[in-house]
Amino acid sequence: MLLEKKNAIVYGASGAIGSAVAHAFAAEGARVFLAGRTTAALETVAEKIQASGGVADVASVDVLDEAAVEAHADAVVRNAGSLDVSFNAISLPQTGIQGTPLADLSFDAFDLPMATYPKANFLTARAAARRMTGQGSGVILTITASPSRTAVPLMGGMAPAWAAIEALSRGLAAELGPHGVRVVCLNAAGMPETPQLSEVYGLHADAYGITGDAFAARMADRTLRKQLPTVAEIANVAAFVASDRSSAMTGAIANLSGGMIAD
Repeated sequence: MLLEKKNAIVYGASGAIGSAVAHAFAAEGARVFLAGRTTAALETVAEKIQASGGVADVASVDVLDEAAVEAHADAVVRNAGSLDVSFNAISLPQTGIQGTPLADLSFDAFDLPMATYPKANFLTARAAARRMTGQGSGVILTITASPSRTAVPLMGGMAPAWAAIEALSRGLAAELGPHGVRVVCLNAAGMPETPQLSEVYGLHADAYGITGDAFAARMADRTLRKQLPTVAEIANVAAFVASDRSSAMTGAIANLSGGMIAD
């Protein structure tokens, strides 16, 4: 298995992407540590992983609380012996953030993703880096979306926040590479089967005066394969990138946009 004997933290593990990645990690042999704000939701994910033969632990962690993130990382290493993979999949509700022109957007609405996503990724990645450099190995994964690299209207502060995470990932990769630690960012186009993307597509559809399905079709048509990526596809790549089979990959922005962005 790709991740046998690895210990992985997944932040935002009760969400659609976080839970799918946690399942993929566990299926590949990792012991997964599910972190998030709502213990009951995390327990549901853990029970499904355990029912499939995987090993999962649960902890309530506020990723914007520096002390809480550090304490949890310490607990993982103390309990499992190492921290081998860290993946941050936290998210915010998008109503009030996307769907409004920048010229009409309030500062608070613009600032919310800017103050949340980069900070959360910095704190979790730093916690992982501090422990992985000591053991001489590890993989830190982040995730962004295609508007970080394209000109897309009505994104509010999301596109700049994602761009900041990508820059953070590259900087970390440069600093941590000599210590045996890899950093890779997954850049995905929207996955409309997730509740958040249904919300987002609805916001954009309303702004354009079309249906949500019509907007989703418009997005799919922008990809080369005329099909948006699925959560399962993202999770499968995350498991592969976290494994030693991707040992030459670091400082990369893995393009999972279905060709919406052509590298």
